[in-house]
Amino acid sequence: MTIPTLSQGDISIRPIRLRDSRALERELLANRSWLRKWEATNPHAPMSFDTRASIRSLLNNAREGAGIPFVIEYRGELAGQLNVSGIAYGSLSSATIGYWVAERFAGKGLTPTAVALATDHSFFSVGLHRMEICIRPENGPSLRVVEKLGFRYEGLRRRYIHINGDWRDHFCFALTVEEVPGGVLRRWLDGRAPVEDAAIPMADREKAASPLKIAP
Repeated sequence: MTIPTLSQGDISIRPIRLRDSRALERELLANRSWLRKWEATNPHAPMSFDTRASIRSLLNNAREGAGIPFVIEYRGELAGQLNVSGIAYGSLSSATIGYWVAERFAGKGLTPTAVALATDHSFFSVGLHRMEICIRPENGPSLRVVEKLGFRYEGLRRRYIHINGDWRDHFCFALTVEEVPGGVLRRWLDGRAPVEDAAIPMADREKAASPLKIAP
């Protein structure tokens, strides 16, 4: 799969490369307090900062057509990562987006722009039908991203992903290509994104605020 470089103003996403490993490791270490609480972890293995191995895995997934790994840049400077993962073709034709951005770039519109660029590429170049984003209930900045872009709320998933050392609840949002015929980015920039589609019912907020009872 050929991975393009996509841009909007000062913000771009480009293919990740092995030579990005040192810069990515510096950002991950420098932003530990900013990122740790949102980082996916493996319940069966310790946290690793082997960024070269991580990039190799992402590139292998890309060669197999299972993922599209990007670096996010702001004015040419590495600012974070975005990964389109779990790509399924055929009757499902869907994928999931995950991302992180260094703290010093917060508030510059990097995340919604990067998500919109990657989703449009997945829909109109790769040919996918559905994109999903799952977000922890406590992650206010990411919840604002799906609101800005008009992702549609689909429900609460209890103890869904292992994050920062435990299984965490997530709110899940999605878009299908039919909802954005002109693209996610264009709809957002034109002020036409239906922010109300990302509204989370109070019942789900209350459930997420209450620990799921685990059988003894």
